[in-house]
Amino acid sequence: MKYRVSKPENLSAEVTLPSSKSISNRALLLTALSGGNVGLLSNVSDCDDTSAMLRALATISQERSSGWPSPASPSSIDIGAAGTAMRFVTALLAMTPGTRLLTGSRRMQERPIGKLVEALRQLGADISYAGNDGFPPLLISGRPLTGGTLRMAGNISSQYVSALLMIAPLLRGGLRLELEGQVMSRPYIDMTLAMMRSFGAMAQWDDGQCLTVAAQPYTPVAYNIESDWSAASYWYAIVFLSDQQEETATLKGLFADSLQGDSAVADIFGQLSVRTLHVARGQSEPRAMLIRRGAVPHRLEWDFASTPDLAQTVVVACALRDIAFRFKGLQSLRIKETDRIAALQTELDKLGVSIEVEADGVLSWNGASAQRQASVPYLCPAEGTCIATYDDHRMAMAFAPAAMVLGSILIDNPEVVSKSYPRFWDDLRLVGFGVETLE
Repeated sequence: MKYRVSKPENLSAEVTLPSSKSISNRALLLTALSGGNVGLLSNVSDCDDTSAMLRALATISQERSSGWPSPASPSSIDIGAAGTAMRFVTALLAMTPGTRLLTGSRRMQERPIGKLVEALRQLGADISYAGNDGFPPLLISGRPLTGGTLRMAGNISSQYVSALLMIAPLLRGGLRLELEGQVMSRPYIDMTLAMMRSFGAMAQWDDGQCLTVAAQPYTPVAYNIESDWSAASYWYAIVFLSDQQEETATLKGLFADSLQGDSAVADIFGQLSVRTLHVARGQSEPRAMLIRRGAVPHRLEWDFASTPDLAQTVVVACALRDIAFRFKGLQSLRIKETDRIAALQTELDKLGVSIEVEADGVLSWNGASAQRQASVPYLCPAEGTCIATYDDHRMAMAFAPAAMVLGSILIDNPEVVSKSYPRFWDDLRLVGFGVETLE
């Protein structure tokens, strides 16, 4: 299936954003570890990733009452394409009685998990690979784990770090986690620590490279999950790519003092002429108004090491507005739902934009004038050009705003947005976009 997405005649958007899947999945794991009930959580995400997490926890809960699965007859938990759930559930199962096969989609079985498995084994976990070494599926026999000191490279996925931190209060002796070298996606680690403290944990940075978590039980608490700043990024791009100055959009549910590192999208697009005005109607109804105002720069540089999920949106937006860029800190994009760097290169090339991989994790583009000097056409997609999404929700949503510049754009396999923002296409329709289904 394909969608033809067409720009609205006028943009006047008021959108209720989905809740954060990053916070939802952490809150679900912390609730499970505290012995609490999912009913304590409000505004839980309805996306695919969180649904996978809920199914896994429900299976474990049912097994608790009916008897833990034995090594001779292990149960199976299929995470699908939910990367966050795969990392978090691996850590949970490592310390939960019973033997299970933890598996996922074909792409999930190509995404590395060896560093997390190695760390859990150092804590006493019984985990073996049921397929290729270093990758799911995993055969996990849960048992009590010991604490102590772990050393890991700082440039690994922050989800590995968060998974270890969240089980740490239940380890004998707690955990001291020493990260070596540059720490990637630090805001996600900070989010995890803040949420752990909300559930009663003693968890903190000792310095810029070392984390400590005391051994003490969690306490179940009621927890309200805020809306998703990653989802907001696509609306920032839509406002930015509008041909109207003073264009606005209002996004409901965004907290100015958010736990989410992706709230940095306001700073990034602030440099691109989109201002953010926070309007509080009490803490229960926060809103962010986006206003396109002021001059657009000719060039943008940014380090996405802390916020890699924003990269696709910003790359596409800059390319469509002829803003030269140099973006670094993108190493982790190679091992996401797809190789996002290669996917960006391929799909932007269809539109007439030739971006370069300057170095490991660095994307650059010198702008349309440089392309014309090299006799390379700019923004000239062939008729019927369709953007492939590679089973990656962020590819679909990052390219949809291109309709604001091109008039319309074809998106293949548009249903992939269900992974994080199931109502995305409905929200576009509500604010005036044409979204036509093509078989």
